[in-house]
Amino acid sequence: MDFLIEHAVAIAIVCAIAGAVYGLLLTRWVLRQSDGNDRMKEIAAAIQEGAAAYLRRQYTTIAAVAVVVAVVIAVAGVWSSDLGPKVAIGFLIGAVLSGLTGFIGMNVAVRSNVRTAEAARGGLAPALSVAFKGGTVTGILVVALGMLGVGGYYGILKAFGDSDLEATRALVGLALGGSLISVFARLGGGIFTKGADVGADLVGKIEAGIPEDDPRNAAVIADNVGDNVGDDAGMAADLFETYAVTIVGSMFLASLTHYGHAAVVLPLLLGAVSIIASIVGTLVVRYRGGSLMTPLYVGVLVSAVLSAIAFWPVIDAAVGYHKVPGVTFGGHTTTELYICSLVGLITALLVGITEFYTGTRFNPVKRIAQQSETGHATNIIAGLAVGMQATALPVIVIAVGTIVSFNEAGIYGVAIAVTSMLSMAGVVVALDAFGPITDNAGGIAEMADLPHEVRDNVTDPLDAVGNTTKAVTKGYAIGSAGLAALVLFQSYYDELNNKVFPGGHFALVFQINDPKVLAGLLIGGLMPFLFASLAMDAVGRAGGEVVKEVRRQFREMPGIMEGTQRPDYARCVDIVTRSAIREMQLPALIPVLIPIIVGLYSYKALGGLLVGTIVTGLFLAISMTSGGGAWDNAKKLIEDGAHGGKGSPAHAAAVTGDTVGDPYKDTAGPAINPMIKITNLVAILIIPLLTR
Repeated sequence: MDFLIEHAVAIAIVCAIAGAVYGLLLTRWVLRQSDGNDRMKEIAAAIQEGAAAYLRRQYTTIAAVAVVVAVVIAVAGVWSSDLGPKVAIGFLIGAVLSGLTGFIGMNVAVRSNVRTAEAARGGLAPALSVAFKGGTVTGILVVALGMLGVGGYYGILKAFGDSDLEATRALVGLALGGSLISVFARLGGGIFTKGADVGADLVGKIEAGIPEDDPRNAAVIADNVGDNVGDDAGMAADLFETYAVTIVGSMFLASLTHYGHAAVVLPLLLGAVSIIASIVGTLVVRYRGGSLMTPLYVGVLVSAVLSAIAFWPVIDAAVGYHKVPGVTFGGHTTTELYICSLVGLITALLVGITEFYTGTRFNPVKRIAQQSETGHATNIIAGLAVGMQATALPVIVIAVGTIVSFNEAGIYGVAIAVTSMLSMAGVVVALDAFGPITDNAGGIAEMADLPHEVRDNVTDPLDAVGNTTKAVTKGYAIGSAGLAALVLFQSYYDELNNKVFPGGHFALVFQINDPKVLAGLLIGGLMPFLFASLAMDAVGRAGGEVVKEVRRQFREMPGIMEGTQRPDYARCVDIVTRSAIREMQLPALIPVLIPIIVGLYSYKALGGLLVGTIVTGLFLAISMTSGGGAWDNAKKLIEDGAHGGKGSPAHAAAVTGDTVGDPYKDTAGPAINPMIKITNLVAILIIPLLTR
């Protein structure tokens, strides 16, 4: 079994290539499906054009920032061997792959939406098949490119003679590159999509009284573009960095604990075998009647079971590699580490409990819909309450998983748990990317005047399921981010301890009654709130501009409502594009600058800051994403006929709640995930500065 360890990098790369090939085959299949009539093609082309134009402007801006950061890291190598060109190259690799994942995923999604709308003429089964396969392309590319980047760069560094510690330290740069691109993509895409969505809903649904995705609404194309650049490209970049950061963090921690080479490459192997398991899991997704969620959950469950089966021989090979009794892996056994891997898989499945708070068939969403009967305020109160309640069960699951895995194999056991949890990213991201495709399919069906049965019986139910899967997968991403950040904090502690006390004769202590640590905790706890508030403000300003523009067009172009004059869609797209590029920059500075400022004051304060960011960020992000999903589905429940249906006072209140929930679930909440990890990665990279 030594073969597995000695060829771990090659195995990881082969599995990554297999994932990429599978993604290409799925893309080819999707593109062979019918893309509908001329009107559908025209609408789809407008969405594709807007999405591509926005991403080009976004990535041009981000590229300029990335080059500056890479130069700073490279030049810093002059006074610290822990930084320098290798870390800078890793940073650029992570940045490029993160951006590439989002760009490819978005391009497939904007071509899948119109094909899903056309397939919806044939019923739920063909529409689900097209939408899920389109989403699977993004999911599989996330893990394939993540594994290719981490495994490939690690293999190159080892081939040039780097030690495990030197190679994994350079990989921290790759993780930072992915995270920095991710936070920009999440923020920019989220501001774009929700600015357009808010503007379209407030004027179109409430003021003009026209349906969602009505072609007379000037913001409708911008809204559909936003679904792709925010919920698909932004989400793909987000999960790419979460996946890559987790594997890198686990490998770096293993090198710091001196558990040996096998412990360093074990995360690579766990991720590699799970790519194959995820491919198989996506292949079994078939709708045969009943609940739409059932086939999706079957795919996730199959992937988890196959991963669990494959993990045992991989872990056993690592523990048995050149075994020295009592010292390999710190004395931890195959059974102990295998239990940790199972904890990660079970945690990944149980974090999906957020469906209880966001699904239309459960009481929380029904309660919000019922409260809409008494007005806008009671809808908002109910939605806020559900969002807060939604933090309880996922956080308890994460806490129990952390304790069990730590008791089995210490902090390395936690690293194995979170690695196995993130190894499911391929199939989980497929569920998330499925959402914006179905949302766009419904919009195209509305704008192309397809029979109302297509929207009522197919695309609307699929969209409601998409809202639930997006909330579930965001809970998965945020929960895993909390665990990954814990591993990164331990890496910060170990690396800092080695610098302050060479030889390991002493140990740093972060005591809660130390004023510096306490001050850091408070500042760290503040960061997610400050970050989220800036993101929410940005959506509010962008949405306000769209509202004014749509009102202006209705006022100055009376032929729009009569159907004799075409709205100026491009104007709204341009407004949210400029707003998103401008507004994403200030919040993105928070996780970069604040850790540096606090760290220069005290490395103990910085340690407290890292923990404070993890704790409040986890709760705030879950509350926002789950609450926003619940608001959205409460609106859909009413639109399906409950509590007076469309056009009723309850519907108007539900639209307001959905409008508030939009930036919660699709901008501020998800962006907290990369913000937490950027904070931790920056702390690790500036350790040489702190100790000097």
